[in-house]
Amino acid sequence: MEMSDIQFVFVLLVIFQIKQLIGDYILQTGWMVRGKSESGLGFIFPLSVHVSVHAVMTLAILVVFTPTLWFLAIFDFLVHFSMDRIKASPRFFGRYTDVNKQSFWVPFGVDQMVHHLTHYFIIWNLVMSR
Repeated sequence: MEMSDIQFVFVLLVIFQIKQLIGDYILQTGWMVRGKSESGLGFIFPLSVHVSVHAVMTLAILVVFTPTLWFLAIFDFLVHFSMDRIKASPRFFGRYTDVNKQSFWVPFGVDQMVHHLTHYFIIWNLVMSR
């Protein structure tokens, strides 16, 4: 029995929620979190490792459902890299480190929203390619 588009969307939403949990919370190490905040170019390697985890998981999802859309894993990498750097950079939102203030939580929420919107865009492409 083939899934309807709406069933497919819900399955993908759950899969991408699990991917986000694993990539941003379970597999993100302290080294990655601290490294993303480095000034100069010291942030590049730890941030690249972190977003590569996300990109590889996205690639795995894409390969299972629609291998021809593999390039969306690169899109996920680029968006995640840019957003996490903006959130963590001491020149941008990374200067807000007090978890008791709204100035910390608003960028955190924007970061998560951007990641979810990226997933929705990927899901939209998967559905449209059926």
